[in-house]
Amino acid sequence: MRNAENIVIEMENVTKARGSRQIGPITLAVPAGYVVALVGHNGSGKSTLLHMLTRLALPDSGQIRWFGRSYEGELPPDVRQWIGYMPEHFFAEENRMTAEQAAKLRALWYSGWDEIRFRGLMEKFEVPAHTKLSKLSKGERRRFELAAALAPHPRLLLLDEPSSGLDPFAWKMMLEELRDCMRNEKTTIIMATHIVDEIKRLADYIVLMHEGKLLGCAEKDHLLESGKEIWFEGTEEDAADLPCVLERSQEGLLQRVVTMEAAVAAEVLQEAGIRILRTRALELDELMMHWAAGRLPQHMTSVGKGNEA
Repeated sequence: MRNAENIVIEMENVTKARGSRQIGPITLAVPAGYVVALVGHNGSGKSTLLHMLTRLALPDSGQIRWFGRSYEGELPPDVRQWIGYMPEHFFAEENRMTAEQAAKLRALWYSGWDEIRFRGLMEKFEVPAHTKLSKLSKGERRRFELAAALAPHPRLLLLDEPSSGLDPFAWKMMLEELRDCMRNEKTTIIMATHIVDEIKRLADYIVLMHEGKLLGCAEKDHLLESGKEIWFEGTEEDAADLPCVLERSQEGLLQRVVTMEAAVAAEVLQEAGIRILRTRALELDELMMHWAAGRLPQHMTSVGKGNEA
Protein backbone atom coordinates (compact mmCIF):
# COMPACT_ATOMS: atom_id res chain seq x y z
CA MET A 1 0.00 0.00 0.00
CA ARG A 2 0.99 3.62 -0.26
CA ASN A 3 3.47 5.10 2.17
CA ALA A 4 1.73 6.19 5.35
CA GLU A 5 2.99 7.24 8.76
CA ASN A 6 -0.19 6.29 10.58
CA ILE A 7 -0.94 2.57 10.37
CA VAL A 8 -4.36 1.80 11.81
CA ILE A 9 -4.16 -2.01 11.62
CA GLU A 10 -1.10 -4.19 11.27
CA MET A 11 -1.18 -7.99 11.23
CA GLU A 12 2.01 -10.07 11.23
CA ASN A 13 1.88 -13.81 10.53
CA VAL A 14 -1.54 -14.12 12.17
CA THR A 15 -3.13 -17.58 12.14
CA LYS A 16 -6.39 -19.02 13.43
CA ALA A 17 -7.74 -22.59 13.29
CA ARG A 18 -11.47 -22.92 12.55
CA GLY A 19 -12.30 -26.60 12.92
CA SER A 20 -10.40 -28.38 10.18
CA ARG A 21 -9.64 -25.10 8.37
CA GLN A 22 -6.55 -22.98 8.92
CA ILE A 23 -6.76 -19.21 8.43
CA GLY A 24 -3.47 -17.51 7.64
CA PRO A 25 -0.70 -16.74 8.05
CA ILE A 26 -1.96 -13.20 7.41
CA THR A 27 0.40 -10.25 7.07
CA LEU A 28 -1.25 -6.95 6.24
CA ALA A 29 -0.93 -3.25 7.05
CA VAL A 30 -3.76 -0.75 6.59
CA PRO A 31 -2.91 2.98 6.70
CA ALA A 32 -5.35 5.59 7.94
CA GLY A 33 -7.99 7.03 5.63
CA TYR A 34 -8.31 4.19 3.12
CA VAL A 35 -11.03 1.70 2.26
CA VAL A 36 -9.90 -1.92 2.02
CA ALA A 37 -12.26 -4.50 0.51
CA LEU A 38 -11.80 -8.11 1.64
CA VAL A 39 -12.95 -10.38 -1.17
CA GLY A 40 -13.09 -14.14 -1.59
CA HIS A 41 -15.46 -17.08 -1.68
CA ASN A 42 -17.61 -17.99 1.31
CA GLY A 43 -15.41 -19.73 3.84
CA SER A 44 -12.23 -18.04 2.65
CA GLY A 45 -11.61 -16.46 6.07
CA LYS A 46 -12.89 -12.89 5.64
CA SER A 47 -15.23 -12.94 8.66
CA THR A 48 -12.62 -14.66 10.81
CA LEU A 49 -10.16 -11.88 9.99
CA LEU A 50 -12.71 -9.27 11.09
CA HIS A 51 -13.52 -11.26 14.24
CA MET A 52 -9.84 -11.15 15.18
CA LEU A 53 -9.76 -7.39 14.62
CA THR A 54 -12.75 -6.94 16.95
CA ARG A 55 -11.36 -9.51 19.42
CA LEU A 56 -14.44 -11.71 19.03
CA ALA A 57 -11.81 -14.34 18.19
CA LEU A 58 -8.22 -14.53 19.39
CA PRO A 59 -5.46 -15.55 16.97
CA ASP A 60 -3.56 -18.76 17.61
CA SER A 61 -0.29 -17.13 16.64
CA GLY A 62 1.11 -13.91 15.25
CA GLN A 63 0.57 -10.34 16.32
CA ILE A 64 -2.05 -7.67 15.68
CA ARG A 65 -1.51 -3.98 16.34
CA TRP A 66 -4.34 -1.44 16.58
CA PHE A 67 -3.24 2.18 16.11
CA GLY A 68 0.37 1.11 16.65
CA ARG A 69 -0.08 -1.00 19.82
CA SER A 70 -0.76 -4.67 20.54
CA TYR A 71 -2.86 -6.05 23.41
CA GLU A 72 -3.40 -9.34 25.18
CA GLY A 73 -7.00 -10.51 25.63
CA GLU A 74 -9.77 -7.95 25.16
CA LEU A 75 -9.13 -4.53 23.75
CA PRO A 76 -9.10 -1.78 26.39
CA PRO A 77 -12.08 0.62 26.38
CA ASP A 78 -9.99 3.56 25.16
CA VAL A 79 -9.13 1.56 22.01
CA ARG A 80 -12.47 -0.18 21.48
CA GLN A 81 -14.29 3.16 21.48
CA TRP A 82 -12.57 4.03 18.19
CA ILE A 83 -13.77 0.87 16.42
CA GLY A 84 -17.22 0.54 14.81
CA TYR A 85 -18.39 -2.91 13.79
CA MET A 86 -21.27 -4.08 11.62
CA PRO A 87 -21.48 -7.89 11.82
CA GLU A 88 -22.86 -10.18 9.15
CA HIS A 89 -24.86 -12.14 11.74
CA PHE A 90 -26.75 -10.19 14.37
CA PHE A 91 -26.17 -10.50 18.13
CA ALA A 92 -28.92 -12.84 19.38
CA GLU A 93 -28.77 -11.48 22.96
CA GLU A 94 -30.21 -8.18 21.73
CA ASN A 95 -33.24 -9.70 19.97
CA ARG A 96 -35.65 -8.97 22.84
CA MET A 97 -34.56 -5.35 23.01
CA THR A 98 -36.02 -2.53 21.00
CA ALA A 99 -33.68 -0.63 18.71
CA GLU A 100 -33.67 2.24 21.21
CA GLN A 101 -32.80 -0.06 24.14
CA ALA A 102 -30.01 -1.76 22.21
CA ALA A 103 -28.58 1.63 21.27
CA LYS A 104 -28.53 2.72 24.94
CA LEU A 105 -26.59 -0.44 25.79
CA ARG A 106 -24.09 0.13 23.01
CA ALA A 107 -23.68 3.77 24.00
CA LEU A 108 -22.13 2.53 27.26
CA TRP A 109 -19.25 1.07 25.24
CA TYR A 110 -18.39 4.39 23.58
CA SER A 111 -17.48 7.62 25.35
CA GLY A 112 -17.93 9.40 22.02
CA TRP A 113 -21.40 8.04 21.26
CA ASP A 114 -23.34 10.72 19.36
CA GLU A 115 -27.02 10.26 20.17
CA ILE A 116 -28.07 13.04 17.81
CA ARG A 117 -26.22 11.38 14.93
CA PHE A 118 -27.70 7.99 15.82
CA ARG A 119 -31.27 9.31 15.89
CA GLY A 120 -30.71 11.18 12.65
CA LEU A 121 -29.47 8.03 10.91
CA MET A 122 -32.37 5.99 12.30
CA GLU A 123 -34.81 8.54 10.91
CA LYS A 124 -33.01 8.69 7.57
CA PHE A 125 -32.92 4.89 7.32
CA GLU A 126 -36.57 4.65 8.44
CA VAL A 127 -35.91 2.20 11.28
CA PRO A 128 -38.65 2.02 13.98
CA ALA A 129 -36.92 2.81 17.27
CA HIS A 130 -39.52 1.20 19.56
CA THR A 131 -39.80 -2.15 17.78
CA LYS A 132 -37.97 -5.20 19.11
CA LEU A 133 -34.97 -6.08 17.00
CA SER A 134 -36.33 -9.59 16.46
CA LYS A 135 -39.42 -8.06 14.81
CA LEU A 136 -37.49 -5.89 12.37
CA SER A 137 -37.08 -6.98 8.78
CA LYS A 138 -33.58 -8.03 7.75
CA GLY A 139 -33.10 -4.75 5.94
CA GLU A 140 -34.28 -2.70 8.94
CA ARG A 141 -32.01 -4.63 11.28
CA ARG A 142 -29.12 -4.06 8.87
CA ARG A 143 -29.81 -0.33 8.81
CA PHE A 144 -29.95 -0.25 12.62
CA GLU A 145 -26.55 -1.97 12.77
CA LEU A 146 -25.10 0.62 10.38
CA ALA A 147 -26.53 3.53 12.39
CA ALA A 148 -25.11 2.06 15.60
CA ALA A 149 -21.70 1.48 14.00
CA LEU A 150 -21.51 5.08 12.76
CA ALA A 151 -22.89 6.80 15.88
CA PRO A 152 -19.58 6.91 17.83
CA HIS A 153 -17.66 8.48 14.90
CA PRO A 154 -15.21 5.56 14.64
CA ARG A 155 -11.68 5.94 13.40
CA LEU A 156 -11.83 2.32 12.19
CA LEU A 157 -15.02 0.88 10.73
CA LEU A 158 -15.29 -2.89 10.19
CA LEU A 159 -18.13 -4.04 7.93
CA ASP A 160 -19.04 -7.68 7.30
CA GLU A 161 -21.19 -8.01 4.16
CA PRO A 162 -22.81 -4.60 4.78
CA SER A 163 -25.17 -4.85 1.77
CA SER A 164 -26.84 -8.09 2.88
CA GLY A 165 -30.59 -7.51 3.09
CA LEU A 166 -30.51 -3.92 1.83
CA ASP A 167 -32.77 -2.79 -1.00
CA PRO A 168 -31.23 -0.57 -3.74
CA PHE A 169 -32.43 2.66 -2.07
CA ALA A 170 -30.98 1.74 1.34
CA TRP A 171 -27.79 0.57 -0.37
CA LYS A 172 -27.31 3.98 -1.99
CA MET A 173 -27.91 5.72 1.35
CA MET A 174 -25.30 3.47 2.94
CA LEU A 175 -22.77 4.39 0.26
CA GLU A 176 -23.46 8.09 0.87
CA GLU A 177 -22.89 7.73 4.61
CA LEU A 178 -19.68 5.77 4.13
CA ARG A 179 -18.37 8.37 1.68
CA ASP A 180 -19.14 11.07 4.24
CA CYS A 181 -17.14 9.13 6.83
CA MET A 182 -14.17 8.93 4.51
CA ARG A 183 -14.39 12.53 3.40
CA ASN A 184 -15.30 14.35 6.62
CA GLU A 185 -14.01 12.09 9.39
CA LYS A 186 -11.11 10.35 7.62
CA THR A 187 -12.44 6.99 8.78
CA THR A 188 -10.50 3.88 7.78
CA ILE A 189 -12.85 1.16 6.50
CA ILE A 190 -12.22 -2.57 6.17
CA MET A 191 -15.18 -4.36 4.62
CA ALA A 192 -15.81 -7.95 3.65
CA THR A 193 -18.01 -7.91 0.57
CA HIS A 194 -18.86 -9.82 -2.61
CA ILE A 195 -20.71 -6.90 -4.24
CA VAL A 196 -18.62 -5.84 -7.24
CA ASP A 197 -20.25 -2.42 -7.60
CA GLU A 198 -19.61 -1.73 -3.91
CA ILE A 199 -15.92 -2.46 -4.37
CA LYS A 200 -15.72 -0.28 -7.47
CA ARG A 201 -17.41 2.68 -5.79
CA LEU A 202 -15.73 2.60 -2.39
CA ALA A 203 -12.51 0.60 -2.23
CA ASP A 204 -8.99 1.98 -2.54
CA TYR A 205 -7.42 -1.45 -2.12
CA ILE A 206 -8.55 -5.02 -2.61
CA VAL A 207 -7.33 -7.87 -0.43
CA LEU A 208 -8.03 -11.33 -1.81
CA MET A 209 -8.50 -14.29 0.51
CA HIS A 210 -8.70 -17.81 -0.86
CA GLU A 211 -9.03 -21.02 1.14
CA GLY A 212 -7.85 -19.30 4.31
CA LYS A 213 -4.81 -17.69 2.70
CA LEU A 214 -4.27 -14.00 2.03
CA LEU A 215 -3.14 -13.96 -1.61
CA GLY A 216 -2.15 -10.31 -1.64
CA CYS A 217 -3.24 -6.69 -1.72
CA ALA A 218 -3.74 -4.65 -4.89
CA GLU A 219 -4.62 -1.06 -5.63
CA LYS A 220 -8.09 -1.23 -7.16
CA ASP A 221 -7.74 1.52 -9.77
CA HIS A 222 -4.40 0.21 -11.02
CA LEU A 223 -5.82 -3.30 -11.25
CA LEU A 224 -8.84 -2.17 -13.25
CA GLU A 225 -6.83 0.09 -15.57
CA SER A 226 -4.14 -2.49 -16.31
CA GLY A 227 -6.20 -5.56 -17.16
CA LYS A 228 -7.57 -5.64 -20.70
CA GLU A 229 -8.52 -7.97 -23.50
CA ILE A 230 -6.94 -6.95 -26.83
CA TRP A 231 -7.76 -8.12 -30.37
CA PHE A 232 -5.39 -7.47 -33.26
CA GLU A 233 -4.31 -8.93 -36.61
CA GLY A 234 -0.95 -10.62 -36.24
CA THR A 235 0.96 -13.82 -35.61
CA GLU A 236 1.40 -16.07 -32.60
CA GLU A 237 4.88 -14.62 -32.22
CA ASP A 238 3.41 -11.11 -32.00
CA ALA A 239 1.11 -12.25 -29.20
CA ALA A 240 3.93 -14.10 -27.41
CA ASP A 241 6.06 -10.93 -27.33
CA LEU A 242 3.49 -8.98 -25.31
CA PRO A 243 4.04 -8.45 -21.55
CA CYS A 244 2.04 -10.06 -18.71
CA VAL A 245 -0.22 -12.16 -20.95
CA LEU A 246 -2.71 -14.22 -18.93
CA GLU A 247 -4.59 -15.80 -21.84
CA ARG A 248 -4.32 -15.89 -25.60
CA SER A 249 -6.21 -17.48 -28.46
CA GLN A 250 -6.26 -17.27 -32.26
CA GLU A 251 -8.83 -17.35 -35.06
CA GLY A 252 -7.02 -17.18 -38.38
CA LEU A 253 -4.97 -13.99 -38.30
CA LEU A 254 -7.04 -12.56 -35.46
CA GLN A 255 -5.17 -12.71 -32.15
CA ARG A 256 -6.80 -12.30 -28.75
CA VAL A 257 -4.75 -11.69 -25.61
CA VAL A 258 -5.61 -10.89 -22.01
CA THR A 259 -2.85 -8.83 -20.46
CA MET A 260 -2.20 -7.06 -17.16
CA GLU A 261 0.06 -4.52 -18.88
CA ALA A 262 -2.41 -3.14 -21.42
CA ALA A 263 -0.69 0.22 -21.96
CA VAL A 264 2.71 -1.37 -22.55
CA ALA A 265 1.19 -4.02 -24.83
CA ALA A 266 -0.49 -1.33 -26.91
CA GLU A 267 2.85 0.48 -27.31
CA VAL A 268 4.59 -2.71 -28.40
CA LEU A 269 1.93 -3.38 -31.04
CA GLN A 270 1.95 0.21 -32.30
CA GLU A 271 5.75 0.24 -32.61
CA ALA A 272 5.51 -2.99 -34.64
CA GLY A 273 2.97 -1.36 -36.95
CA ILE A 274 0.19 -3.70 -35.82
CA ARG A 275 -3.29 -2.22 -35.65
CA ILE A 276 -5.37 -2.91 -32.56
CA LEU A 277 -8.91 -3.79 -33.62
CA ARG A 278 -10.64 -3.72 -30.26
CA THR A 279 -9.94 -3.58 -26.51
CA ARG A 280 -12.11 -4.40 -23.51
CA ALA A 281 -11.39 -3.66 -19.86
CA LEU A 282 -11.59 -6.76 -17.68
CA GLU A 283 -14.41 -6.92 -15.18
CA LEU A 284 -13.48 -7.10 -11.53
CA ASP A 285 -14.78 -10.65 -11.16
CA GLU A 286 -12.57 -11.75 -14.08
CA LEU A 287 -9.55 -10.19 -12.40
CA MET A 288 -10.42 -11.98 -9.15
CA MET A 289 -10.59 -15.30 -11.02
CA HIS A 290 -7.12 -14.80 -12.54
CA TRP A 291 -5.79 -13.62 -9.19
CA ALA A 292 -7.12 -16.67 -7.31
CA ALA A 293 -5.52 -18.90 -9.96
CA GLY A 294 -2.15 -17.24 -9.35
CA ARG A 295 -1.91 -15.61 -12.78
CA LEU A 296 -1.53 -11.95 -11.81
CA PRO A 297 1.98 -10.41 -11.66
CA GLN A 298 3.48 -10.48 -8.16
CA HIS A 299 4.16 -6.73 -8.09
CA MET A 300 0.43 -6.02 -8.52
CA THR A 301 -0.67 -8.14 -5.58
CA SER A 302 2.01 -7.71 -2.94
CA VAL A 303 0.99 -7.59 0.72
CA GLY A 304 1.45 -4.03 1.98
CA LYS A 305 3.52 -3.24 5.10
CA GLY A 306 2.66 0.43 5.07
CA ASN A 307 6.04 1.47 3.64
CA GLU A 308 5.79 0.03 0.16
CA ALA A 309 4.47 1.50 -3.06
